[in-house]
Amino acid sequence: MPPRKDPDGSASVPAFYGAELRYKREAAGLTLEQLAEGSFRGISFLSQIERGERRMPDDLARHVDKKLKTDGFFERRCEDARKARQAGHPLYFADIPDMERAAASIEDWAPAVIPGLLQTEPYMRKLNQSVTPWEEPEAVEKLVRARVGRAKLWKREDRPMYWAILREAPIRQPLLPPKQMAEQMEHILEVIRSTRSVLQIVPETTVAYPLMMGLAKIMTFTDAPPLVWTEGEHSGQVVDYPPTVTKYRRSYDLLRAVALPPEASLAIIEEAARGYRDEAQQQD
Repeated sequence: MPPRKDPDGSASVPAFYGAELRYKREAAGLTLEQLAEGSFRGISFLSQIERGERRMPDDLARHVDKKLKTDGFFERRCEDARKARQAGHPLYFADIPDMERAAASIEDWAPAVIPGLLQTEPYMRKLNQSVTPWEEPEAVEKLVRARVGRAKLWKREDRPMYWAILREAPIRQPLLPPKQMAEQMEHILEVIRSTRSVLQIVPETTVAYPLMMGLAKIMTFTDAPPLVWTEGEHSGQVVDYPPTVTKYRRSYDLLRAVALPPEASLAIIEEAARGYRDEAQQQD
């Protein structure tokens, strides 16, 4: 059995929070199962909190304070951890960047836009400006910086295995001027090839397919059960109920079969990049 990896409490507020939770739990002589007993949360959820990967919800903080007799410490610190984790992301998305960093594999499905981990800054900026035009420019830039921060995982040697499936429409229907769209296409190619990831495209001629109702991100972990992230325009949800996760798993596998093979998909990206480059040169 590999040695236990203790959380580094100096890494961030959430990591400190998680390290303190583990310390208090072990000092009380309780296992994760014993601490979770009587709450509405599972063992894997508590384990992810201890590793600094998930936010402690208020109801669980109150439960933990009662079990560990910590005089409201964890409930009081919930807001501090929440603010630190948010770091420019919407509150409903606050847990996802840490989950991505901790994941063994990430499988993205993006039916309407290019997945966030593959977006360039101009694409991120235009997308946020289009979806929430009422936001102040400073708020949009904060969101852009936060999304850029997520992409740092590509530079890690222990990065997750990545597989993305997207529809052809975001490739063919330009969100940006031709030069920036060419750069976006070239960025996708560079990331996928340099990280030995996989990308597939569902062609526009395919009108019915699994998961056609919305975005999904499936994440697996070496020491925790898999989960799914689903997202709408102003909300999102972590799905970790095993039977439902299994349904998403089956749907994603069927979607792989519907999509074009990886090489044919990258050929579409290459063709689009050339087309946008030619168009940009004609405009100069």
